[in-house]
Amino acid sequence: FQGGDLLGVVDKLDYLQELGVNAIYLNPIFASASNHRYHTYDYMQVDPLLGGNRALRELLDAAHARNMYVVLDGVFNHASRGFWAFHHILECGGDSPYIDWFIVRGWPLRPYEHSAEKPHNYDAWWDLPALPKFNIKNPGVRKYLLDVARYWIDFGIDGWRLDVPEEINDAEFWRAFRATVKEGNPDAYIVGEIWHEAREWLSGDRFDAVMNYV
Repeated sequence: FQGGDLLGVVDKLDYLQELGVNAIYLNPIFASASNHRYHTYDYMQVDPLLGGNRALRELLDAAHARNMYVVLDGVFNHASRGFWAFHHILECGGDSPYIDWFIVRGWPLRPYEHSAEKPHNYDAWWDLPALPKFNIKNPGVRKYLLDVARYWIDFGIDGWRLDVPEEINDAEFWRAFRATVKEGNPDAYIVGEIWHEAREWLSGDRFDAVMNYV
């Protein structure tokens, strides 16, 4: 942890406004054991080290009072090995009701080591054991992630930046995501991290924009 929290951003809003900033995109802020917080273990809680949900509430109120927008980073391709459903599998094995929330390929699971001799035995982002990949085909996973998206829109955020969305190879999920978000706020902004030709993502049924890494 390198210090800093959401209330520190609140303290700098006037300065940002003087610079001409009218929107703030935050890297992941949900509870996590990693400093960059791309290893999410609770999508419904802002990390206490950043001030928790109350700090986000204060930031949103202060930003909106200045006609500034706040966009959050959604990491929905994968969670962390500390995510509650994955932890339940680690504790209960094949008896866990969340066994199909991830793609388990064998036992035992090895969340803290990985080698050819001792594979971690589940799908993970870039084959990193710390980042188990969601099974997006599972109805429970789909509902959970859509509920997360809507919860924070109802909380007052102004949009989502979506991490590695192309790795969720499911157009219907992203159409449902858009419908869920826009139902909560028709003006909410949805931007995807797409690294190449993006016309299919910008056809009106998924994203409003994509990241520009040129």
